[in-house]
Amino acid sequence: MRTRTVSALLAALFTAALLLVPATPAAAHNSLQEATPARDARLTSAPTQVTLRFMQRLNPAFTTITLRDSTDRQVPASAPAVDGATGTVTIEEPLANGTYTVAYRVVSRDGHPVQGSYRFTVADPAAPPAAVPSPAAPSPAASADVSAGASASAGAAAGADASPASADASAGADDDGLPVGLLAGAAVAAVAVAGVAALLLRRRRSS
Repeated sequence: MRTRTVSALLAALFTAALLLVPATPAAAHNSLQEATPARDARLTSAPTQVTLRFMQRLNPAFTTITLRDSTDRQVPASAPAVDGATGTVTIEEPLANGTYTVAYRVVSRDGHPVQGSYRFTVADPAAPPAAVPSPAAPSPAASADVSAGASASAGAAAGADASPASADASAGADDDGLPVGLLAGAAVAAVAVAGVAALLLRRRRSS
């Protein structure tokens, strides 16, 4: 009876140990504990710093914190200042109204990289809205090329329209001149034949 009890107890301890083993590496991974500004925060005044506090101490050589605006432009900020498990960047320009994304990348105690991101919004009634990039205007050279191409196309079309008319006019002149020449030649030949016939008839009568 005791043997069965001891075996059952050992089996239970072994099962519990197996369940706890996978959790050990996960516990060694670093994770974000607190952020200022907070995730999804809506601020009525623009922040001047972003501060992230993690579960474990940070290695300054492997700590990255960046800030991007709604156009995906990286906002100028200082390098992360690391103090234990906290990393802070100072924003180097005033933030306009809009949505911003904080992205971070740190290394855990076991060397495993951890990264993530979150957003917050600045909605200061006294601040201007975030700038939206306008589409680029065509350059003068491009406009000149387009104008030249349009002029060339118009000229080619005009030439194409004029050519058939000129060809028709030339053909008409040739067609009108050919019958007149034939008629004049035929008339001259008829007169010559009539003259020769009259001369022969006179000679016969004289004989």
